Amino acid sequence: MTALLVFLFFAFFALTLIAAAVGFRVVEAKQKQKVDKILKTVAPESTQPKVRVFIKEEPVENRRDGLHRFAFIRSLQDRISAAGLTWSPAGLLGFMAVLAVAGVLFGQRFHVLIYPDLSSVALALLFPLLPILFVNRKVKKRMAEFEKQFPEALDFIARSVRAGHAFSVSLELLASESSEPLRTEFRKVFHELNLGSEFDKALKNLERRIPLVDVRFFVSAVLLQRETGGNLAEILMNLAHIIRERFRIKGQVKSAAAHGKITATILSLMPFILAFGLSIVAPDYLPSMTGDPMGKKMIVAALVAQMLGFYFLRKIVNIKV
Repeated sequence: MTALLVFLFFAFFALTLIAAAVGFRVVEAKQKQKVDKILKTVAPESTQPKVRVFIKEEPVENRRDGLHRFAFIRSLQDRISAAGLTWSPAGLLGFMAVLAVAGVLFGQRFHVLIYPDLSSVALALLFPLLPILFVNRKVKKRMAEFEKQFPEALDFIARSVRAGHAFSVSLELLASESSEPLRTEFRKVFHELNLGSEFDKALKNLERRIPLVDVRFFVSAVLLQRETGGNLAEILMNLAHIIRERFRIKGQVKSAAAHGKITATILSLMPFILAFGLSIVAPDYLPSMTGDPMGKKMIVAALVAQMLGFYFLRKIVNIKV
């Protein structure tokens, strides 16, 4: 009985040690994965290539593997990151290819532009643009929110620096106190600096992820102050004041251009509303036109002209400040 108890004790003790060792290994592996994920997220360019003897070092753009060797893929990845999405460029391109095939099949089934082949080509080009339009809309919304919060962020950093905190500590405090998307972007900058990345590279990565003029001014001002000296708090306060003035002017321009935007929308929708009204008042009018070869060409030309007119009207009323 005593030997059995001793055996059970040592067996339990051995199992406990094995479980503890496995648990430590699992925790260590998770921490390593977390650090690798942070490095890949905030400093993708920091990955060093393998050293090759007697071979000239290639530029950063050429050292990336897979699809990231292409400038278009890198631009698409930056666009997805700016939208705050976790998609991959390969997944987005695959989804666009599926939508292109669906557009061809839909165009053969429904003759949107009168002619089957023309409808298939048009829809095959239009359907893949839907994910891009969604990403652009997310980017625009996220950038607008970031631009709205940015002056307050500059004031926060200026007050923190004036209180005696280091610039990296100010970024950490800002990331913990602010809301999205400001929190994520400045946390990435802080993690980059905390993990040993160069100061200018961390700020340049922020400028690449957030393609705003205000962020470019911020990065240039901080880097210039770091090289030449000066009162960083005062510089950031003045920059925040300039950004607020830009917002005020932008609001005035937006209110002045609102009438033009409404006019452009009404002029663009009017032909379709008239066509719908004609289909109710005179049901035989449009079908007789689509049955004639010259009528089909006129309808296609009218649609193309309408799209061009809408594009140019939007360009006229879209005033950038």
